[in-house]
Amino acid sequence: MSSQFRRPLVAVAALGGTISMVPGDGEDHAVPRLTAADLLGELGENLAMDVRAETLAGISSASMDFATLVRTRDWAARAVADGAEGVVVVQGTDTLEETAYFFELTWASEAPIVVTGAMRNPSLPSADGPANLLAALTVAADPRSRGRGSLVAFNDDVHAARWVRKAHSSHVEAFSSNPAGPLGLLAEGAVHYFHPVAARPTPLSLENADFAGLVPILESGVEDTGELLETLVKAGLKGVVLAANGAGHVSAGTADVIERALPDLPIVIAGRTGAGPTFRGTYGFRGSESDLIAMGATMAGWLDPRKSRLLLHTLLATGASRERVEAEFRLRGDLTQG
Repeated sequence: MSSQFRRPLVAVAALGGTISMVPGDGEDHAVPRLTAADLLGELGENLAMDVRAETLAGISSASMDFATLVRTRDWAARAVADGAEGVVVVQGTDTLEETAYFFELTWASEAPIVVTGAMRNPSLPSADGPANLLAALTVAADPRSRGRGSLVAFNDDVHAARWVRKAHSSHVEAFSSNPAGPLGLLAEGAVHYFHPVAARPTPLSLENADFAGLVPILESGVEDTGELLETLVKAGLKGVVLAANGAGHVSAGTADVIERALPDLPIVIAGRTGAGPTFRGTYGFRGSESDLIAMGATMAGWLDPRKSRLLLHTLLATGASRERVEAEFRLRGDLTQG
């Protein structure tokens, strides 16, 4: 058959999540039961692409771990090497933004890897899983998706993993990309991109990666003395992300703990607001961004705390130096760097 009329091949990995959850006989609560073949069967035989599907896990995304992410990424890379022109990963929405960003950090192929799921399980009226899966397949098969890295297709929007967040616990319009906005949308069965393909940072290698060790997120707030951070530091951490106040501010007490811990512990300061960057040189009080930078803390820039944790944990898993950590956060979190 002429390549002009060849149907694109998309590989689909199912990991579980709401999209695969239905109650059993005599049960009231939905749990992961449907396979990749079951999910694709809902779409009928009128797909515009060929599909190769496999069920890799059947878990709630609240139980997602690095082992599953690495295994899925490796499976996706093999699928592309075997001829797939795009990959779709189907999972639960609770940690979907983190999965997508992990792929963005580590995905080296020009072929797109598209993550999707559902907010309503298949036993509910107007379940959104089939539409989201079809949208993800359409995005993965579209040649204009090449070079865009990791994407999220949800509710007919196409988001860059770099920006997407789950912003609502139950609405079908659960994902947003504040403040950048979505990359595009789907209409009449086609992808409409609003932005050209942009250059991506070099993917992080996972060779000899070891994700053992704790890299938690701690959130700042009223009367935060730094006591919890100090307790965890004494217990042993690989690194830590602080979801700091405002543009990257902590209390004077927390600043004292950070100063004592920093010679030995990588500490990243991200903003807890969900939008906007951490600052670098506006405020000078104890615990301000400039005070923390002077100590040697790393500022996350535009990366939110969850994405900061994914980046820090992945860097530390591969033995990155403090200098490398700083450089990667500058590259991936600071929009003034180019």
